[in-house]
Amino acid sequence: MKKILSLVFTVANLIGVQAQPVPGTTITSQKQKFVLETITSDLQSVWGIAFLPDGRILVTEKQGEIRMIKDGKLLPEKISGVPAVYTNGQAGLMDIQLHPDYAKNGWIYLTYSKPNGNEGGTVVVRGKLKGNVLVNLEELFKAEPTSASGAHFGSRLVFDGNGYIFFSSGERGKMENAQNLGNHLGKILRLHEDGRIPKDNPFVNTSGAKPEIWSYGHRNPQGLYYDQATNTLWDHEHGPKGGDELNKVEKGKNYGWPVITYGINYNGKPISDISAKEGMEQPVRYWVPSIAPCGMTMVTSDKYPNWKGNLLVGALAFQLVARVELKDGKFVAEERILEKIGRVRAVAQSPDGFIYVTTENPGTVSRLVPVQ
Repeated sequence: MKKILSLVFTVANLIGVQAQPVPGTTITSQKQKFVLETITSDLQSVWGIAFLPDGRILVTEKQGEIRMIKDGKLLPEKISGVPAVYTNGQAGLMDIQLHPDYAKNGWIYLTYSKPNGNEGGTVVVRGKLKGNVLVNLEELFKAEPTSASGAHFGSRLVFDGNGYIFFSSGERGKMENAQNLGNHLGKILRLHEDGRIPKDNPFVNTSGAKPEIWSYGHRNPQGLYYDQATNTLWDHEHGPKGGDELNKVEKGKNYGWPVITYGINYNGKPISDISAKEGMEQPVRYWVPSIAPCGMTMVTSDKYPNWKGNLLVGALAFQLVARVELKDGKFVAEERILEKIGRVRAVAQSPDGFIYVTTENPGTVSRLVPVQ
């Protein structure tokens, strides 16, 4: 029996099967050793994460709660003053980000699905934290049209450091929305930080087009990162059955969904018979089968010297983090770490340089502590 078990273990290692990562033990990846430190496992569907200057951490839960972690512990009190959200499938409270000058202006930005009768639509709001209450809420944007669908809401938000915000909106499960410039669905959008529409947005002067649109032809973008060192906006998005994409997002460009795709429909039938077309952008990286990407950051911290410049992409279906190596904006290699950690919803780098990973069901927040 011992020989059989040993053989099974050896074969599993050879084919790359990994055990669930154990918190508190050293994990050896290709280029970095680290310890997985679980801060809390008492949350539900953790969506977004933001880091206050005093070391406290804010996390959003999809059902409409903002929770706070202080001194490594989840506080029992919930943040009040959070607007009501439309919860249906993938719709709910999504991203949370601090303004780059938060220490001076106190602005906190949220993306969430706002109720409209029995429908919902993606909105961007900002407010300020006073004690344990969110106050001075301002609605900066509301996606049109609203929908009763619970599918494909996105939504992430990033700052470019030059006074603009970019944020994503899914196509609500209606693929034709992504190619229609007359709605906000299946798009990456751009505004001034106060909600004004930039005059140099690509479709401001296009008749019938929504002026907030920066790029289109997206399916369900649940990862967004702005690399200020190279002024590059990265997004990743869910494909159908196969065809998840990592894209370098550029002004006014069409990313192809559903005209071109590397995926097929869930029933096994083709969506398109082509994966490339003139005037439509190719992904920098695509995944078949789908890993269901969610959450993304770029490692800029000296704490992980051999990961610097890599993108860390969370995965819901494959329950891992993909470390994507790039060179000159092109895909080089990928390593999969933290396999079987759970459905990864957010990956973020804190101001002090640590990488944080959140999962849902159970809702956990963990930190990757490097081992030199």
